[in-house]
Amino acid sequence: MKRKKKHEDHVDESWLIPYADILTLLLALFIVLFAASEVDNEKFEKISDAFNSELQGGTGVLEHEAAVENFEDTSPIPKIGEANPSDGEQNEISQEQDQKELKKLQEKIEAYIEDRGLAPRLQTELINKGLLLKIKEGVLYASGSADISRESRTTAVEISNLLVTDPPREILIEGHTDNVPATSEQFPSNWELSSARAINFMKILLENKELDPKKFSATGYGEYQPIASNVTPTGRAENRRVSVLISNYPQSK
Repeated sequence: MKRKKKHEDHVDESWLIPYADILTLLLALFIVLFAASEVDNEKFEKISDAFNSELQGGTGVLEHEAAVENFEDTSPIPKIGEANPSDGEQNEISQEQDQKELKKLQEKIEAYIEDRGLAPRLQTELINKGLLLKIKEGVLYASGSADISRESRTTAVEISNLLVTDPPREILIEGHTDNVPATSEQFPSNWELSSARAINFMKILLENKELDPKKFSATGYGEYQPIASNVTPTGRAENRRVSVLISNYPQSK
């Protein structure tokens, strides 16, 4: 009789033990690295000592020099009496300087207005958003028109020279009308009329190559932002205007 040799298939699983040890060590390493990002250097050194002692007899894997970099502000604390303004105080100083510069610009524009005899058809006003230059309708446009006359173009060009600042400021051109409806074919409503006036005026300003077009914008408000009553002719004349807002410089946060 032939003896049947009994075969038993046994998979060699001896590799699982070192593999499991490696996984355990890697997991421990990642846990330590994660914990190190949340703790201070002293705690990290204690953890380092413990793992080095257990894993490699206190050497190699986690040396103390590898502690997480300290990103805290190490600048010296000022002594009593030394100036160390907070961000808010720095902003206030910057705003104060900005207002001084706008005041000088206002005085320059006012001198131009007086020299040209344009008061009160041109007026300036310092507001929260910056310096506002208000130009009455008759200075630039005929009634119901968005075309700027040759004489008015000269005024616009001279105004453009006054708007050159270093660094450039944001400039917003605003067109406004009274509440009398615009009914022409070209301007069927006051929206079109106010917008066209603002854009046409802006185009002339930007013929000055010292001005940055990226700093300019134009918008029309129609009759919806009056500065006087539309009941009287005088009030309506006040409302028919183009405004040039010379903005404050942005403040750092």
